[in-house]
Amino acid sequence: MTEQPQKTAITPATHTAPPAKFSHGVKKGNILQVAGQVGFGPAVPGQAPAPVGPSLREQTLQTLRNVQSVLEAGEASYEDVVMIRVYLTDTGHFAEFNEIYNEFFADLKEVPAARTTIYVGLPAGLLVEIDALAVTG
Repeated sequence: MTEQPQKTAITPATHTAPPAKFSHGVKKGNILQVAGQVGFGPAVPGQAPAPVGPSLREQTLQTLRNVQSVLEAGEASYEDVVMIRVYLTDTGHFAEFNEIYNEFFADLKEVPAARTTIYVGLPAGLLVEIDALAVTG
């Protein structure tokens, strides 16, 4: 019987501990699943996480940076991502989100990944959440 790779929880130093029993990412073998990230700024000891600002642009850019932090902590990058799921709170944000998303990934050699966009309710003040699946090696 072949030994299975172990699961490793990923929590970058820039992130606060999750409020429930989950991690910001999980790596098993060459697969890294990044849990849904939102536009919270870097962790500040003793302070609750808060959105970086009220605009879709501010929150989207921070959310994408937060996904990137988890990827890097799991020894991956956006080049390794095969699937991105985007959760928006307002259908009216779709076009603006796409502009911001395209700007963020402008330097990637290839299309960033397959993508799904879903409209959801998020906690007060949050406009976007993003998760990603990466395969390395």
